[in-house]
Amino acid sequence: MSNKGITPRSENYSQWYLDIIERADLAENSAVRGCMVIKPYGYAIWENIQKNMGEMIKRAGVKNAYFPLFIPKSFLSREASHVKGFAKECAIVTHYRLKENSTGDGVEVDEKSKLEEELIVRPTSETIMYDTFSKWITSWRDLPLKINQWANIVRWEKRTRPFLRTAEFLWQEGHTVHSRHEEAEKEVLDRLNMYVTFAREYLAMHTYFGRKSESEKFAGALNTYGVEAMMQDGKALQFGTSHDLGQNFSKVFNIQFADKEGNMQNPWQTSWGTSTRMLGALIMSHSDDNGLVLPPKIAPIKVVVVPIFNDQNKEKVLAFCEEMRGELLEGIEDVEIDTRDFVSAGFKFNEWEKKGVPIRIEVGERDMNASSCVVVRRDSNEKLTVGLAELRERIGVLLEDIQESLLKKSEQNLISKTHRVGSYDEFKKHFEENEGFLVAGWCGSKECEDSIKYETKATTRCLTVEGEGKNGHCIYCGKDAHDEWIWAKSY
Repeated sequence: MSNKGITPRSENYSQWYLDIIERADLAENSAVRGCMVIKPYGYAIWENIQKNMGEMIKRAGVKNAYFPLFIPKSFLSREASHVKGFAKECAIVTHYRLKENSTGDGVEVDEKSKLEEELIVRPTSETIMYDTFSKWITSWRDLPLKINQWANIVRWEKRTRPFLRTAEFLWQEGHTVHSRHEEAEKEVLDRLNMYVTFAREYLAMHTYFGRKSESEKFAGALNTYGVEAMMQDGKALQFGTSHDLGQNFSKVFNIQFADKEGNMQNPWQTSWGTSTRMLGALIMSHSDDNGLVLPPKIAPIKVVVVPIFNDQNKEKVLAFCEEMRGELLEGIEDVEIDTRDFVSAGFKFNEWEKKGVPIRIEVGERDMNASSCVVVRRDSNEKLTVGLAELRERIGVLLEDIQESLLKKSEQNLISKTHRVGSYDEFKKHFEENEGFLVAGWCGSKECEDSIKYETKATTRCLTVEGEGKNGHCIYCGKDAHDEWIWAKSY
């Protein structure tokens, strides 16, 4: 354990991850098993994700809406592969009322309140939304329909970990309806590229992306595409997916439109989403043994000013820092000043470092007299002395440089931990001794994929554009392979 109360990554990566969440004050376990409380600082990061991704979604012509949390059980069972994919994770509402028990010291279910049809607590929204879409869509003039919702989801996971896998989590899910399959396919790829762009520009994360295998695709979809990020321990984390649903759901939910010739047609649909797993990805991509590291574009606080004062000069130093903050806010959003007088300056330095604030400014009376201040970068812990006259401009440049440096570091991590192997023995040895992505041919056989997963715990993550159509041999059976896939152990 470090002097900051954080287990070193090299000793125990899983505990390091949990320590970061606790020390950065992001989330904590709730009284409900498998659920978490997202604390204000953690939720502020999620709000920045919502804000910036929400703007990208709206620019694509998608409108926000909200649909019910409860789904009639019969809805979920209409599409066979869909219910099979989610059946084991569903929470079910069977009654709607409690009553005082016979001993008077508690409550029990009122059997008279049993629901005529049981309700599923939303594991995903396709079924409840598409029943509504069948009422909204009657003509080609109603298309394309593009709807998004920010909501909570319940999937009854056996093993949970904050942000990565919880029984309840927050997400964004988009659903679109099109008159032609070509339009739907374009939408699927456009939204996939949106996630890739968001990861790169806001989360400073370099990723692989492409089509998922048949066994890894979304239940009920024709094709699924995913975004795969590399964590510092070499495992993959999927945090965004985009699905070509074909006409499967439109036929099941009787969504039809009259085309320009007056013929009734079933439209083509897509769905795409990402979740609070992005916060887990942020933590594991950039943080270090001193705490959280946040890219400036997504950080709730970009700059924190820490005054260094005593009882004699407190008012003078605080007034100076408030003036400094006001000047910084003219060009930089999210600047805070730590005015607490019941903890030491060293305590504040330590706390803001653990919270991952990109830039810390230290100001005392000596700095005031020298018309300068100390600026500390969180990503490198580099300390700079900056003149007050150039402070705002320098801070703006530094924030941009931190964002770019974190992206470059993420790219280097991805590249350095991606390898190509020529034999299955090498493949197995890699996953026994190392973590990271492997590039290897695969014949497309489910038997080979399942065997590899059983023997190595590695799975197909995606088929990139570069790997598509690349002829070779299957890493497992040796037969001809026409694609090279990305393989990894994953969260």
